[in-house]
Amino acid sequence: MTEPLFLQPIFKERIWGGTKLKEEFHYEIPSSQTGECWAISAHKNGQSVVENGLYEGYSLDKVWEEHPELFGHYHSEVFPLLTKILDANRNLSVQVHPDDTYAQEHEGNHEYGKTECWYIIDCEPGAELIFGHHAQTRDELKQMLQSGKWDDLLRKVHINPGDFFYVPSGTIHAICEGTLVLETQQSSDTTYRVYDFDRIDGEGKARDLHIDQAIEVTNVPHEDNELTFMKEQRTGAVITTLVESEFFSVYKYVLDGAGSFKQDSYFQLFSVIDGEATMTVGGETYTIQKGNHFILTSQIEEFTLDGDASIIVSHP
Repeated sequence: MTEPLFLQPIFKERIWGGTKLKEEFHYEIPSSQTGECWAISAHKNGQSVVENGLYEGYSLDKVWEEHPELFGHYHSEVFPLLTKILDANRNLSVQVHPDDTYAQEHEGNHEYGKTECWYIIDCEPGAELIFGHHAQTRDELKQMLQSGKWDDLLRKVHINPGDFFYVPSGTIHAICEGTLVLETQQSSDTTYRVYDFDRIDGEGKARDLHIDQAIEVTNVPHEDNELTFMKEQRTGAVITTLVESEFFSVYKYVLDGAGSFKQDSYFQLFSVIDGEATMTVGGETYTIQKGNHFILTSQIEEFTLDGDASIIVSHP
C-alpha cells in the first residue's frame, strides 16, 4: 500500500486549555478550554482514526495490530509514538514521568514510561518553561517537595518560537502560560503531578498530586541534555535534525520548492505546522497543509514534496 495514512485528531479539554487550536489550525474544538490535540495516537486513552483510502474508519491501533507489514514489523507491542499539539492558555501542572521499567512495574496494562520532546510553535513574549530543579540530593528534593518550596526548587527557562527541548523521563517540567507546543513522545499517558498552583477543577476539587512517586522517579540532580542541531540543505528543503534518541528521532523540514525524499526508517510521522504543499506518493498527489497529520508506511520507498511549508517529522 503506497498511500499515506491521514489521521483525524482527538481533542482533550483541560483546565489549562484555550482556543488556539481553533484559531491557529482551524480545528473544530469541543470548548474554549481545549488543551490537547492528540494528532497521531494509538493509545487507549485517545485513538486516531484513518481518514482516507483502504483503511478509512480504522483506528490506528487496529491498523497496527492487523497490518504490521505497514510498519516494517516494528518490534513493539504497541504503536510506539504519540504526537500532540498543546495549547497552554494557563500553566500546566508541574509533573514528572517515569521510565519504562517503573511504569510497567507500577502502572501495569502494558503502560510505558514517557520520554518526550517539545517544539515551540509559538509563545507570548517573555514566556517560559519549568524545566528541571535545583535539588542536589534526593533527600533535599523530598524536603523541598514536601514543604512546597516551589520558588527555590523549580528551574525556569525563557523560550522563543522555534526552540526545541528534549525531556527524558525523570525530568520535572511544566509548559507554561502562553505557549503552543508540538510534542513527540512515547505512547504513554502516565503522569505524576508534583504541583498544580493550588487550582481547583470544575467540581471545586483540587487535582490529585503524586509526591511519593515523583520522589522515586525524578532524576537527581537535574542535568541538561546537550543537543546539536544538524542542518542539511537539500533540493527543495532544509532539514534540521532536532534529536536522535533511543525512543525517537525528530526532524524539522522547511520546504522552499520541490524535492525528492526517501523513506529511510520503519515508518514516519508527519505534522504540518505551517504553510501548504503537495506530496506525491506512488503516482498520486495529495495536498497537505497546516494542521494535517499523517503516516508514511514502510511500503512507501520514495515521495516528493513541493511547496512552502514547515513540517515536524519523526520516527521510532
